[in-house]
Amino acid sequence: MNYQPSKRSFTYHQQETMWQLWSQGKSLSEIGRQLNKHAGSVFCYLQKSGGIKPPTPKRSARDLSLQEREEISRGISANLSFRAIARTLNRAASTITREINRNGGLSKYRAVAADRRAWMKAKQPKTCKLNDDANLRAIVSVKLASKWRVG
Repeated sequence: MNYQPSKRSFTYHQQETMWQLWSQGKSLSEIGRQLNKHAGSVFCYLQKSGGIKPPTPKRSARDLSLQEREEISRGISANLSFRAIARTLNRAASTITREINRNGGLSKYRAVAADRRAWMKAKQPKTCKLNDDANLRAIVSVKLASKWRVG
């Protein structure tokens, strides 16, 4: 997939670099200079997750993989029944039926488009507790400002 970010967004590589520099304690200005971005853009990006790197999204083992979706597409092309496709994938026939019906039916099913749609509809990761709780955020801020150490 050839994804070209807009001027306001960051590429995957830039995001990884930003989180690495942020964890090293670099300033927003230093990060911005290294990424050739404005410090304000860096701030806005980091602020979305409360300055804590969100976990990398992972596909559940229960979800259909792109390879399985490709097999479904091949099965449709070969005029196999939903049950026959399900047997080859060791999945329930209802799983195959729902997958095909939610992604255009027999005539319009495309594996890559279905996989992309599944990722887009997947539940987003939980937001950071510091982002959700203003009281906790204030306490942590005070403790960090006073260089508080546990133990």
